[in-house]
Amino acid sequence: MINSVTILKREGWHFCQPSFFKTCLVLCVVVPMLLSCEKTETVKAEIYDGPIREAENIEMLYSEKEKVTVKIISKRISEFQNGDQQFPEGIYIEFFGDDGSVTSTLSANMAVYTKSEHKWKGEGKVEVKNMEKQEQLNTEELFWFPASKKINTDKFVTIRTGKEVIYGTGLDAQQDMSEYQILKPEGVFAIDEE
Repeated sequence: MINSVTILKREGWHFCQPSFFKTCLVLCVVVPMLLSCEKTETVKAEIYDGPIREAENIEMLYSEKEKVTVKIISKRISEFQNGDQQFPEGIYIEFFGDDGSVTSTLSANMAVYTKSEHKWKGEGKVEVKNMEKQEQLNTEELFWFPASKKINTDKFVTIRTGKEVIYGTGLDAQQDMSEYQILKPEGVFAIDEE
């Protein structure tokens, strides 16, 4: 029997000298394994945070006790995975009284609905009109809370009544502007009607 490995001793170490067949076998197995050991990049999955739904020229109706209480009109709406909605081209809202008549309106250049807080935010040129009292609120930012039927802002406000213009900073009010309080009143101007 022929021994295919010769063991050599040299200064306390053992060296193996493989045969040609074993050398080829090692080269055919080990070299491809070493060459295939490349750095692999882990690809992070990107989470889509854009709108899942978009619509144009929309009209939404909200009702309580089988009566329409709010109508929302917008040129464009984007809805997101978490239920939030954006109205980038503006919004117009009508609030209805118990008799079905429009009591007030709200309009804004841009609006956002945050579902987790059940809160609306209007931005840009924001106007609220009370149809019964013929009063108009103007501000640059306004929050509407449908559950409590309240609106508020901490921005500069102007309220135009039939005979005067009231201005100040901050406002708490009913959504129909039937009752309101300017948090920091700054002045009142009488309107001269000739």
